[in-house]
Amino acid sequence: MMEERCWITTEPLKVEEVTKRVIRREAGAINTFIGTVREFTKGKRTLYLEYETYKEMAEKKLEQIAVEIEKQWPSAQVVIAHRVGRLDITDIAVMIAVSTPHRNDSYEASRYAIERIKEVVPIWKKEHWEDGEEWIGDQKEVRPGVPLKEEIK
Repeated sequence: MMEERCWITTEPLKVEEVTKRVIRREAGAINTFIGTVREFTKGKRTLYLEYETYKEMAEKKLEQIAVEIEKQWPSAQVVIAHRVGRLDITDIAVMIAVSTPHRNDSYEASRYAIERIKEVVPIWKKEHWEDGEEWIGDQKEVRPGVPLKEEIK
């Protein structure tokens, strides 16, 4: 059985489990991006975050990003995982692992992946601060309450 390469979970993400999925003999570089919950954003103290998603579409969009990476960097192998639910300070929210024969491609593909996630994947973040809370999102294609620009395929 082939392991999935793009998924959404409520369980903690484990670096070794994600990274091992891109290890291969022809890869001279593995870049692992780990996005964590930080305590301070723009001078405000974050207590915790809540992530929500439309899981089926989010996983399809993560897969779309993986395919885009393979087209742009044909030698790349990529795995993307995102956690949802309540996350505390220092918890891992997102992991991207990219292996390529050479390091520059793995860096570029990893950066491309995180930027595209913020643009197109329907995952919304609610920041909880000492003095309030707010939903935050950068998605250009999908936002809560706004019609989708493309159908789920």
